[in-house]
Formats: sequence, structure tokens, C-alpha cells
Amino acid sequence: MFELPKEERICSDKTIDSLFTDGDSYFKYPLRVVFKPRVEVAVSASRMLISVPKKRFKHAVDRNRIKRQVREAYRLNKSMLSDLGQGTDIAFIYVSSTHYPQERIEGAVVSAIKEIVKRLNTTQE
Repeated sequence: MFELPKEERICSDKTIDSLFTDGDSYFKYPLRVVFKPRVEVAVSASRMLISVPKKRFKHAVDRNRIKRQVREAYRLNKSMLSDLGQGTDIAFIYVSSTHYPQERIEGAVVSAIKEIVKRLNTTQE
């Protein structure tokens, strides 16, 4: 249940391009969130992508730490997305230039997931 297997990560360039051109976006500081419902009928798993710009964090150690924090927060709270009954592609882009503790990042990820669920539920009605 609390796993994050390869199938739940976005790797395809075509999928990434589609997500950023056709997806909806909003900010939950320190994250910018881009999401798009998946069109495949039989797919219920959501997929995710994390981006931390090299422009803001020059050292790979810092970028990897932030990606680990976001990934862990998503892994622990992705069960909220299972209520949708459909798959969703999500991109988390870290927009801040400073590090934040795990609690702050987890709070941003949780509120981002709640916002996605709210927006997708209103479009289905």
C-alpha cells in the first residue's frame, strides 16, 4: 500500500509533454502542481513526476534531498487519490530557493492532493 513502484512514475517524454501542455496547474507553496486525468479506461493508478530546478539548487545532493522528501510525502498520502476511481498524472515542481523541513513539504503535498481530488470531483459532476 505504501509502495511507489516504477509503474507509478512518469518516464515517457510523450506523457510529460502531454501533461505540461494539456494539464491544469496551481501553486501550493513551495510546489507548483500540474495534473491531468488519464484517459485510459482500465487504469486506476496515479503516476507522478518530481522536478527540482538546477537553477535554484546547484548541488545534486540538495536536489536529490528535496526529491526524496516530496516522494516520501506522496508515497504516504497517495491513498487519497484512490477515491477518484481513475488514474491521474501529477507533476510536482519545487519552486522555492530554500530548503524546508519534511513537515512543511508533506503539508504542501497533502493539500495539493486534496486540491486535485476536489477539482476532479467537480469536473465529473
